[in-house]
Amino acid sequence: MKTIAFLLILPILTNVFILADESTPKPRSAWVMRFDLDWKVTGGLPEKALLVSLQGLANRASPQLYIIHPPDFQWEITGPLFEFYQRKHGVQFTELRSTDEALAQFKTCTKGYVIWDQAVGASLNVAFTIAGIENAVVVTSDLIPLVERHNLAQIADLRGRYTGKTDDAIYQDAYDRYWSRCAKDRIMLMGGHAGPVRMPAMADWGIREKMFFHDLSANPKHTKELALNRRLLSELEPGGYVFGWHSYAKDTEEEYTTLLSMYGLRMEGLHNLPNLSFNCQFTFTPGFKFVNQHHVACHAKLTAEPKVYISFVQSDSIGIGVWTKPGRGQLPFAWQVTMNWTEFSPAALEYFHESATPNDYFIGGLSGPGYMYPNHIPPNRFPILMARASKLMALLDEHVMEIMDNSAADGNLGNADLTKETVDRYYEAFPDVIGFINGYGPARTRDLRDTRPLISYDYYIDPRRPRPEVAADLNELIALNAKRPYFLLVHVRESNDVNSLIEITKHLDGPIEIVPLDTFLKLAASNKTYTTRYQSPTDPKHFEGFPKEEGRGN
Repeated sequence: MKTIAFLLILPILTNVFILADESTPKPRSAWVMRFDLDWKVTGGLPEKALLVSLQGLANRASPQLYIIHPPDFQWEITGPLFEFYQRKHGVQFTELRSTDEALAQFKTCTKGYVIWDQAVGASLNVAFTIAGIENAVVVTSDLIPLVERHNLAQIADLRGRYTGKTDDAIYQDAYDRYWSRCAKDRIMLMGGHAGPVRMPAMADWGIREKMFFHDLSANPKHTKELALNRRLLSELEPGGYVFGWHSYAKDTEEEYTTLLSMYGLRMEGLHNLPNLSFNCQFTFTPGFKFVNQHHVACHAKLTAEPKVYISFVQSDSIGIGVWTKPGRGQLPFAWQVTMNWTEFSPAALEYFHESATPNDYFIGGLSGPGYMYPNHIPPNRFPILMARASKLMALLDEHVMEIMDNSAADGNLGNADLTKETVDRYYEAFPDVIGFINGYGPARTRDLRDTRPLISYDYYIDPRRPRPEVAADLNELIALNAKRPYFLLVHVRESNDVNSLIEITKHLDGPIEIVPLDTFLKLAASNKTYTTRYQSPTDPKHFEGFPKEEGRGN
């Protein structure tokens, strides 16, 4: 007989929002534009590139221009955040309905324009770099009459400059000309979509912050690009940021994250994360305090029964998940929070906490104060990075750290385990957490020290996998792991429908209890039916052919 229990207990503490001043927020004016989903190089991209460059300039001194994307854009929360700014910050928006209107409103924010070459993809990134340091907008040939009607002067013309040149040569030229004037604590990896569609929605942030834009490869096969890439990363300040995302046409997420981790840098993405130039200029509302949805006290002791305990976690940052979709709150769910949004998007974090249900539990990650692979963080930089992560977790009232190292994996396949040295460092750096979780796809690293377990994912739910097959997979795991209690940690990929997960749970072989993650870890600490294991010295530590730099990594 199947027995399924959903632990739907009320949290010990619920989110508390106290306003020091209950009066209406002081009104402030801003403007808003609405984008569609056309990002084709020969379609909507030129105007969108112009507008996001204008946005970065308009938002330099104050938050003036916000962009709303359609609900099916990858970052689904631009609409809800727009409403949040009106409601909680008193922003009174005026809608701009055309590029012409936007230029008329903000022409005093720009000194001119840069022409990029639609036939040379990398020229757009060079144009973005110039736009940031010269206070310019980026245009194609067709848009020159439009910007000149607003009395903007030409600052640079990239047409023909890079014809026939390789990307390493183009970015070397850009390095020689512009790198000295760019920020050195952050850089913009404007990759992601390539070819006929590009989606540089994060360019406003790079322009506002005067970052160097590029999409250099981390693929070992691209030796010249990799060499220049390494030079750029080596010249960033320790603990600096790599904003954006790797190029889908050149390398992999695993290759690039391994590379930046070797330099002790942090990734904040994706390339299409919008409105940071606007979001960064708001603080939390008066009196707001993060109070997480805890279900057990930090020092509580629970006793696991002879059953299967399941906990669901969604990483990939809340904003590209299913937060606004139906079903949230019907299952206990843990959500990995991008901790650095305390600096770049405070309103987004406040929005998530304000709208959380008792079944929504926030955890820190991914691997630290930004996305990185801990097996390759230089040992001398690890404590500094994790000290910052620990402070951010305290601010966010988070008691669980999520770790991921896919340097020896490819997507959801391969070795995602942590070395013993890495695990030692986490236990030392985070003495106050109740536990750690690890992986993306399934991994095998597990540990228990004092009362703090480290549990890896046993399963990954791909949204494309038919739900009956997911249920069959989970039942197979339940059968294979016959020793009870069995602690089954499940990673839920972004865009999975929560309601479909409820249907899956109805077809699992019991006795089963679906519990919040903090409860899950406390139960896992009470009865160690899992085996302590780390990455073996004989396991692969790098992608085949990936050159390990002397003095970096483990």
